[in-house]
Amino acid sequence: MCGLCLSDSCPEPPVTDVIMSQSNTSLLDEVMQWSQETCRQELKSVLPKLTSLHNNSENWDDHIRVLKVITDMFLPHMGLSELEDGCFSKILPKVVTMFEGMIKEILDQVGGLSSQNTELCAFLRNILQAMMQIIDALSTCVRHVCTFEEAPDLDAIRSLPTCILKVLTETFNHCKESEMVYCGRLSLVADLLQGLFKEAYSLQKALLELLDRIPLDSSASEEAVSDTVTVIHNLLDICSIISNLDIALHANTWKFLIKHSLKYQSLVEEHLHHGDISNSLCENLLVSFNNCVELAEQIKHAGLQESTQSPEYKLFQKTAKMCRFFANTLVHYIKEFKFFLTKYCNCYHRLYLHIISKFPPSLSAPTLPSALSEELSAAALVPMGALLLQLLAVRPFAEFVLQNDLRLSPEHELPQCLLLLSVLGQIHSQPEEVLQLWHTGSQFSEEEPRLPLYQALFTSFRRCCAERRVPVLLPGVMMKGQAQVLVTLHSNICVQLCASVAALPPVFVPVLERCLLNTVLQSDTQTALLATDVWCFTARYGTAELCLHHVLLVAQLVKCCPAECYQSSQLGLLLRRMVFLMTPDHQTELVERFPPSEVGNLPVWRHVLLRALSQEARRRVEADITDLTEKALSDWRSGGYKLGQVEKVNKVLFALLAVVRVQSSPEEPCVLSATGVITQLWLRMSPDQVQTHPVLQWTLQLLLSITAILVKSLDPQVIYQALLCVDKVVSQKCADQLLLAALEFLSSLGKIFFPPDSQNPILPKLSSLFAVLLADGVWLLQQHALEAFSQFAEITNHEEVISQSLSVEETKTKVVNYLSKTVNAQEDVESRLQRLKLETAVIEEHNERLELNKENASSKQTAEAVPDLEPCPKRARQEAGAEEPYSRYIQTAESALKALQALIAEGTPDIVAPPPRWLEPKLQELRTLITHISTAGAAT
Repeated sequence: MCGLCLSDSCPEPPVTDVIMSQSNTSLLDEVMQWSQETCRQELKSVLPKLTSLHNNSENWDDHIRVLKVITDMFLPHMGLSELEDGCFSKILPKVVTMFEGMIKEILDQVGGLSSQNTELCAFLRNILQAMMQIIDALSTCVRHVCTFEEAPDLDAIRSLPTCILKVLTETFNHCKESEMVYCGRLSLVADLLQGLFKEAYSLQKALLELLDRIPLDSSASEEAVSDTVTVIHNLLDICSIISNLDIALHANTWKFLIKHSLKYQSLVEEHLHHGDISNSLCENLLVSFNNCVELAEQIKHAGLQESTQSPEYKLFQKTAKMCRFFANTLVHYIKEFKFFLTKYCNCYHRLYLHIISKFPPSLSAPTLPSALSEELSAAALVPMGALLLQLLAVRPFAEFVLQNDLRLSPEHELPQCLLLLSVLGQIHSQPEEVLQLWHTGSQFSEEEPRLPLYQALFTSFRRCCAERRVPVLLPGVMMKGQAQVLVTLHSNICVQLCASVAALPPVFVPVLERCLLNTVLQSDTQTALLATDVWCFTARYGTAELCLHHVLLVAQLVKCCPAECYQSSQLGLLLRRMVFLMTPDHQTELVERFPPSEVGNLPVWRHVLLRALSQEARRRVEADITDLTEKALSDWRSGGYKLGQVEKVNKVLFALLAVVRVQSSPEEPCVLSATGVITQLWLRMSPDQVQTHPVLQWTLQLLLSITAILVKSLDPQVIYQALLCVDKVVSQKCADQLLLAALEFLSSLGKIFFPPDSQNPILPKLSSLFAVLLADGVWLLQQHALEAFSQFAEITNHEEVISQSLSVEETKTKVVNYLSKTVNAQEDVESRLQRLKLETAVIEEHNERLELNKENASSKQTAEAVPDLEPCPKRARQEAGAEEPYSRYIQTAESALKALQALIAEGTPDIVAPPPRWLEPKLQELRTLITHISTAGAAT
């Protein structure tokens, strides 16, 4: 019965006529009564009307009713070629608009939601149920497309993925923000939200399975490629939403996104938002990693590390698994798209440093149970090596890492050093262009400035000041089957640098040499020492001729350096070590190129350990230096002991110190000669002059060091003269290095047994000096004083000196605590680290000041070396300078007379001979000379 005619015998009118005569509601009611066969027959005539009804209806219920009719009753009868134009493109845009309207309505109405407002609660629940019905309808569409045996082209269903992804985005975002949206009233709709999420989860899974079947080859249309790119980007948006909702969904979405990007790489790579994708991977990796670290710390503090079945441990494992997934995915993505990611190298660098900083030996690394640390290492630390390997050939990455002024936080300095070490270990197997990129540094002004790898590594090591002082420990090299041991950062880097040098292609050796020289000449001592170690290996590993070349270069630099600068001591240490590596013939050549008989070459020989030389070369050097010393002293004496010649005397004393250090027998000619020289100089030293003239402080310091070595060969009266001089300068304010030399001298006196007739003046003076120096407030001097006193006390026969030196109880306590190795205060780890960080800033500031002074001095020398193009103007008369010669000569005369007075007043027959007979007549002559000078001055 048709419903329009009550007669059963009336012929049934055509269906189309019936539909045309019905209202919209009647149409739906009528269609819903149809059989599947009727729907199939009337598909082409009815479906356009239903889609029109769907688009024009303003009521959500009508929308959903029409949508369900279309998807449930008519869609199954449509062929693959009809879906897009006949159905999807007509109804799905309206579905998205309708779904977004429902979300907006919830947000507008949810403020009044409460358990008492049952009407609003029912209204909102109805909307959520309607949203679930829409998702169900979309799932029906996906299922229908999947029923076709042939894989559909994307053009055939292009509206479907776009619509579904928009709906999924809105759904997941609403679920993510539900706690904030429903604000404490979530329980009223929680069941429906949970159901909504499950329906969306199933819909996404089905869609991804469908998309995975869709073929896309080089013949694909631009629209299909564009749609594929849109799908990938929409999935990326969904990933950012669901990251905290469901681990499995998050991982599966990312897997599909990356798989799809790689599957159609050649088609989509130029259109993808590579920066967004890689940055999102980095962010997800960091979030997972940081969560793992926090969970591991919580497990440790709760004492649950032994309970592998605890919820916390299982969550840690799941999070670590996600961490490993994101790390490996990032590595794979960079491998495939690295040349589209060059702008984001700074992100990868930061990521690498952050992860490395959370593992030992970094000072900022948390202390985690070993099992958890190993799992976390496998998840994040191991993939970082693979990440670095993919970035080695990327020029922007190398340029960023090798910046000269790379400013890092303190906790990232050591990770940067370890990164450079990893690069050093990996590039030896890389092509030549990669070696060129890392080893040579920037060559042209138009290039982005970058350091050579070796220079960057030395610079990074220098910045790890706190780590060097702790010290942090790293795995050493396994040798001869022995167990691997932990070594310092210095040792670890040194071994790896030397291994790299051994495999370095010859073309890069000049760059290495420049880096070594630059580092030896910089101000941080330990960094210079590291470069010295590597340089010595280079000389030893290379040819004898290379070693000779390096020694001659370093010797020339030592010769040119001022004696008091830090570069001189660092170059001197390098020279001292490299001479050991030379062949005897080359050592002889060194002696011939820098003959010790010339004063200008003495700075070279004062750094050389003569025992490193062959016997022939050593004897020549000893003889030349001894002869030159005697000559210099003779010239000084014959010249009236003028201050202007003291600097030359200091140069020969420096070299003489190197000679006597290696002598074992007091009968050696050079020892006998040195003893005579030292004796003469001690009898000439005046404490007042030492305080007045800094050049004499160097003389006194050298005398004390040489005397400490030759002390057994000196007469007691010379030792007493030295003690008088030391006592005078100690009682006044003098340089620390002079006091250190004095302590070295005092310590050596423990080797001497003084005869009874010389003990009275010497031993009390020795006791008083030790007492004063042990009480010094400067920690460095106090430490050296304790060492010197303990060495003296250990070997001396004059035990009364020990007791008299410790007459003050506080001093005695210090010595006892030192000898018993008592620690006064125990510093906790955190306080020590904070102190080291504060001290690091002070040390670095000091080093920078030294280098700034060096640069200023170099600039001044350069300016003086450049000839002036203009004629020199007439020099102005210097009024103040005209008096300078008078002042200098008067000071010299006054100092000499005071020294003579002290010798007469303090000397005793046991130590110093009585004044000779010629002294009185000579003093009369001086009085006459003074009178003549005064008369002449008054006359002018």
